[in-house]
Amino acid sequence: MLKIAYDAIYAHPLPPGHRFPMLKYELIPAQLIHEGVITAENLFSPAIADEAVILLTHDAVYGQQLRDLTLAPKEQRRIGFPLSAQLIEREMRIAQGTIDGCRYAFEYGIAFNVAGGTHHAGTNWGEGFCMLNDQAIAANYLLYNNLCTNILIIDLDVHQGNGTAQIFENEPRVFTFSMHGDKNFPFRKERSDLDIPLPDGVGDDEYLKLLKDTLPGLIDGHKPQFIFYLAGVDVLASDNLGKLALSKEACKERDRFVLEQCWQRKIPVQVSMGGGYSPQIKDIVEAHCNTFRLANDMYF
Repeated sequence: MLKIAYDAIYAHPLPPGHRFPMLKYELIPAQLIHEGVITAENLFSPAIADEAVILLTHDAVYGQQLRDLTLAPKEQRRIGFPLSAQLIEREMRIAQGTIDGCRYAFEYGIAFNVAGGTHHAGTNWGEGFCMLNDQAIAANYLLYNNLCTNILIIDLDVHQGNGTAQIFENEPRVFTFSMHGDKNFPFRKERSDLDIPLPDGVGDDEYLKLLKDTLPGLIDGHKPQFIFYLAGVDVLASDNLGKLALSKEACKERDRFVLEQCWQRKIPVQVSMGGGYSPQIKDIVEAHCNTFRLANDMYF
């Protein structure tokens, strides 16, 4: 069964200017249910992640500042919005949703988090609307509990997974791969185990060739026991922040190829959705829903 982490708090209202991108968290499961791809049974509402689990990844002082809402104004501006108790709860539920998704992926082969992909959060900082790094937290959870010893994180959001790269820079059991816009945010990049920086305007053929030439050998060489996939749809040509030029068809082919590599090798994969900022919400939702449709058809 396709299991998907979703909670109403994912669509928690933000200050003016931030609300629009949050609508997708309501609309993605609604669209999939409307189409009959999933039912309510496929959705699960995660609990709040345990603080001890979060501190396997994030610095204790930073974690306390988030919990107590005492993060300095400068650091809040770096994140992109002011802290609130509900916002912190949202991040902690997203993190737990990704952890729970790992358990379901071991059972069913794949699992999703409607939100997640908070890859700009580092050990002791938040940035770019990310406060807690959900996939890094889940990866460290797997390592700590001896559930696997070799992990690959595939980050195909248009923005580099700088927080993820920093968190695992000295962790040989986690290989970080980021293919992203070279001239895009974050403007100070960290070093992933493998970075493929893309110039502005890269289109379908070049993007897909790079991915298909790289990923199979990367998986076969690293031999991961678990894969995390960050499937941002801000690679679309229509995206306000992306600077790349992919069609929805190429974005779908990207996802098909990644999931197929996992499925063929029987490597469990957890998928978090990442960014998407096209001016038409229907374009964001459709591109994200394609990922779920592909997984449902391929695995179930």
